[in-house]
Amino acid sequence: MLSPEFISYLPHVNACLNGTSFLLLLTGYRFIRARNIAAHRACQIAALGVSLLFLASYLTYHFHHGATRFQGTGIVRPIYFTILLSHTILAIVIVPLVVLTFYRAFRNDFSRHRRIARITLPLWLYVSITGVIVYLMLYQIYPS
Repeated sequence: MLSPEFISYLPHVNACLNGTSFLLLLTGYRFIRARNIAAHRACQIAALGVSLLFLASYLTYHFHHGATRFQGTGIVRPIYFTILLSHTILAIVIVPLVVLTFYRAFRNDFSRHRRIARITLPLWLYVSITGVIVYLMLYQIYPS
């Protein structure tokens, strides 16, 4: 059984994992623009690994804790829920895109990999950074 202290720390871990994924994705993009394929591959695989760790941590937290209500009021409330809604929808959409993008790279189908990666990368970056924003708004700026 996981301790309540451990569970309470997971949102902070999740934000760090999302931020790390964002940085790895950006770094990987810079490497591929510089034609450093090995470094690009390493960053993208690391971003996938970090994102999988995030998913496990996120599911663990919500299984044990449930939902956390947003405490902000006024104009910030619709802003938060707009960010949360777009983040949630795109977090679902991004999963098959990431799988397809990695599959095409793994199969050395780089022309098709490149085409789908142009869609996958900005969406994955958005999901990663909005995950951090949701965390900040929910646990740091307007904590319960």
